Amino acid sequence: MNAEVDAAVAEAFRSERGHIVATLIRVTGDWELAEEAAQEAFATALQVWPRAGVPRKPGAWLTTTARNHAIDRVRRNTVGGAKLRELAVLTPPSDAGLFDAEEIRDDRLRLIFTCCHPALAFESQIALTLRTLAGLSTAQIARAFLMPEQTLSKRLVRARAKIKNAGIPYRVPPAHLLPERTTAVLGVLYLIFNEGYSATIGADMIRESLSAEAIRLQRLLVELMPDEPEAQGLLALMLLHDARRTTRVNDAGALVSLEFQDRSKWDRGRIAEGTTILDSAMPRGPVGPYRVQAAIAACHVTAPTAAETDWAQIAGLYDHLVGLVPSPIVRLNRVVAIAMADGPDVGLALLADLEAEKALAENHLLPATRADLLRRLGRSEEAAASYRRALDLVATDAERRYLTLRLEELSQ
Repeated sequence: MNAEVDAAVAEAFRSERGHIVATLIRVTGDWELAEEAAQEAFATALQVWPRAGVPRKPGAWLTTTARNHAIDRVRRNTVGGAKLRELAVLTPPSDAGLFDAEEIRDDRLRLIFTCCHPALAFESQIALTLRTLAGLSTAQIARAFLMPEQTLSKRLVRARAKIKNAGIPYRVPPAHLLPERTTAVLGVLYLIFNEGYSATIGADMIRESLSAEAIRLQRLLVELMPDEPEAQGLLALMLLHDARRTTRVNDAGALVSLEFQDRSKWDRGRIAEGTTILDSAMPRGPVGPYRVQAAIAACHVTAPTAAETDWAQIAGLYDHLVGLVPSPIVRLNRVVAIAMADGPDVGLALLADLEAEKALAENHLLPATRADLLRRLGRSEEAAASYRRALDLVATDAERRYLTLRLEELSQ
C-alpha cells in the first residue's frame, strides 16, 4: 500500500504541484509561503493517504491542504492578522474560488507572465518559472543553464525579492504589453517541455506530465497571441517531438536513438497537426529559432526511414539556427548533422573546435558525440575511451544504459 501511495504522491507532485503553487500565489500573494505550504501538503499526503486512501481528486485535496497550511503559518505570525483576514475573504469555505476555471482562467499561465516581467533578468525569469511552476530543483535548472548551482540559487532569491519589493502584479498583462515578454515566456515553455521530454537528471528520462503541461500552456499562449508566428512554431516543435515520445526509451529503460526508433509507433496525428501549424507559421515574417527547430523536427518525422533522412537540409537549417542561437548545444547538433551529411571525419574536425572552447567540458553529449563518430569510423579503442568519459558525466539512467550498451557493443 505504501508503494502505491508513494507512486500516487509522486505522480501528483509531477502533475499538480505547478497548479497548486500558482493558485496559492494568487490567493496569498506570497511566493515563499505558497511554495512552503505546497511542500507541506505533499508531506501531509505521505502521512494521511496510507491510512485514509488516495483521494478521488488528489489535486483538489492537496490544494485545500496547502491552503490550510498557509493559513496556519499566517496565524502563527503575530503580525499576520491582516493577511489572515485577506486569505479568509479570498478563499470561501467551499473552496470554490480555488478551482473555478472561469475566475482564474489559468493560474499557471498567469504565473509564467508574472515571472517573465521585464524588470527581471531574462535567465532569472526562466529559472524562477521552472522552479516555481514546474517544480524543478535548483540543480536541474542550473544544469539546463550550464551554470553553477550556487549562482542559480542566488538568482532565484533575488528574483523573488524583486517581485515582492517592486509590487509586480500577478496577472497576464494587457495585449499591448505582451510582445515585451514573448521571448521569455516562449523560453520558459520550451525548457519545461524539454525537461519533460528529455530530463536533465534522474531515473526518468521522460516526464510526460511536464511535457503535456508545456503543450497545454503553449496552446493557451497561441490562443492568447494568434498573430505571433514563433508561438505557433514552438507549439509545432513540441508536437513533432512529442509524436516520438513513446519510442525514445525501450523496455529495459535505455534511450533509443532516432535511427533505431520504431517509426510505425510514432503518433501520426501529432505529426499532421505539427506540420500543419508549421506550414501556416513559416511564411509569416522573419523566421525565428522555434520555427527553424520545428522545421528540423519535421525533416526527421516525415522521413519514411532513417536512411532517407535529408541530412543536408537539416545541416542547412542548423547553419541558420546557429546564427540565431549560437549556443554550444546548437553548435554541437550542427556538427552531428554535418557529420551525417558529409561523413564522420568531417564531423570530428568540427568537433575539435567545440572541445577547445571548454563550454561543454562537463556535458556528456560532447564525448558521446565524439565516441559515436569514432565508432562510425571503426576506431573502436578511441570510441570506447570517449564512451567511458561520457558515462562519467551522464546524469540520467536511460542515457547511461544507452552509453553502456554502445560501449559493450565495441568489445563484441
